[in-house]
Amino acid sequence: MSPSVYGIDLAKHNFSIHGEEHHGKLLNHKTISRSKVLSTFANIPPAIIGMEACGASHYWARELCQHQC
Repeated sequence: MSPSVYGIDLAKHNFSIHGEEHHGKLLNHKTISRSKVLSTFANIPPAIIGMEACGASHYWARELCQHQC
């Protein structure tokens, strides 16, 4: 089975998350606070996570990889 794909729009306080199955079926689309990002991704199966390139993206990639890798 192919992994799900999540996209994150990084911001200062609230992040938008959009997740889809490999067939394109919507898993979730919600806005969460910065403090809930890691707990949200800790509760889902390993997935491909894409995010915009910005100053904080490397930090979030390292943090999310600890839960997903």
